Amino acid sequence: MTVPKSLVLVLDSTDPEPLARFYAALLGATVEPHGGDPDLLLVSGASGAVLGIRRDLGQAPPSWPRPEDAQQAHLEILVAPDALDEAEREAVSLGARPVAAVRDGTRTDRRTDLRRYTDPAGHSFVLATTSPVQAVPPLPRQRRS
Repeated sequence: MTVPKSLVLVLDSTDPEPLARFYAALLGATVEPHGGDPDLLLVSGASGAVLGIRRDLGQAPPSWPRPEDAQQAHLEILVAPDALDEAEREAVSLGARPVAAVRDGTRTDRRTDLRRYTDPAGHSFVLATTSPVQAVPPLPRQRRS
């Protein structure tokens, strides 16, 4: 029997409440405190994804995209190709800072299809196109012998 587990990607922040509200607004999600940890807020979306924002008074924002520091992790937010511009306007209006925009060559209209940002606390995230936007199906369970 496998012990039930949950996976939560956690971002550290010196001020977690505004950062949690940023992601909740961007993702159309809700924010709730974690019952067992007063310094952890959980942002839960309709797709079932959960993002944790944890208070860490010593946290320093990553310096990415400067070349001397490698990007260690980022959030990738998938949107329909025809909604990318609208998603970008929404992200920027909520406090995201644009970093870069690139094309992967799949679009014929010469527009970018991947846009990089930092959130208000300096963590990197990407708005990328996919069609259609759907929740990722769960992986099949593997049986152990």
